[in-house]
Amino acid sequence: MSKRLWEKGAALDKKILAYTVGNDHLLDARLVSYDIRASIAHAKMLTSSGYIPQNECNQLISQLEIIENDYNSGGWSITLEDEDCHTALENQLSESLGNIGEKIHLGRSRNDQVLAALRLYLIDACNNISQLAITLSESLEHLGHKHSSVNLPGYTHMQPAMPSTVKLWADGYAQEIKRNAKYFESLKSRISLNPLGSAAGYGTPGLIIDRSVTTKELGFKETQEPVTSVQLSRGKAEASIAFECTMLLMDTSKLCNDLILFNTQEYSFVKLEDKITTGSSIMPQKKNPDIFELARSAISIPMASTQEILMIGAKLTSGYHRDLQRIKAPLFRAIDMTCDTLEVLILALENISFIPENITLDKSLFATEEAYNLVKNEGIPFREAYRSVAKKYND
Repeated sequence: MSKRLWEKGAALDKKILAYTVGNDHLLDARLVSYDIRASIAHAKMLTSSGYIPQNECNQLISQLEIIENDYNSGGWSITLEDEDCHTALENQLSESLGNIGEKIHLGRSRNDQVLAALRLYLIDACNNISQLAITLSESLEHLGHKHSSVNLPGYTHMQPAMPSTVKLWADGYAQEIKRNAKYFESLKSRISLNPLGSAAGYGTPGLIIDRSVTTKELGFKETQEPVTSVQLSRGKAEASIAFECTMLLMDTSKLCNDLILFNTQEYSFVKLEDKITTGSSIMPQKKNPDIFELARSAISIPMASTQEILMIGAKLTSGYHRDLQRIKAPLFRAIDMTCDTLEVLILALENISFIPENITLDKSLFATEEAYNLVKNEGIPFREAYRSVAKKYND
């Protein structure tokens, strides 16, 4: 039977349990392996500090690895009664190792425990999103190269403005998306701070521990100091990654908007393969670009998540508050929507082709070039050349 880490013997009303836990026991599924990594590092630190003998540390590490394998194979799951992955893991350890398992929580709180797991997860999330963004940018570059000889009208105010090409159009998106990938790389510096040892926000009075051990073991860039800054920082990295997801999906939203427009019958600039289109339940002829419409709207998720995360922590005092638990859901939604959108767009771009015979450039698109030529060939001021060409096209 699950035993909550804070229990002192009194029963908790089931409605209170359900409300305070929410869906944390489900959300924490993605944090199990990270919590195990952090627990192993913590056990090694306790041993190096003289609080757990080496043979017991070895047992803890071995059992944590077994527990992780059992979890990955479906042998156990986190229940509502567990509350979260941290309680579930400690219960598993205590059931397997008895008193030895109960030693693992010395010198830590669920506060620094969850932050350690979450930050390890976020570092991997940044790496994953960055790599997906680079792959998407490469797909765009490939599309541009494949149709490098195809001209394309360049638009301003939704009207044809100047001549462009498919390559120039695709490379513009590719470069912006690559820049977004770099922002996720730089974001890791805000995330890679070791919170372990800060415990509930005020350190471990009475214990002498070496926080640098877990910093090194887990690959964090630095130990977060002072311990009181750890809880103050909660929500910052989370809001930052949600914001960067928003910036990235702003580019993909515009990309989707272009492709939806180019796919209309009035434009017919592109052909979408059947495998990436859907149909209508009533109109037999329809081939709908649903994938791009859904990807276009995806930005709403990280955008709203950024605001949700910021609002949760905006008016809290220092120290830990249970409000912070609510950051997980919007954070994970933002990350998942971003990854899903990038993955599907990479696939979709492989099934798009431009149709050169449907793309014509009106002579008016070359008006700016005509004005430049007048300046070069006749030596007149640009404004005079501008007026001369404008008269030609506006009369």
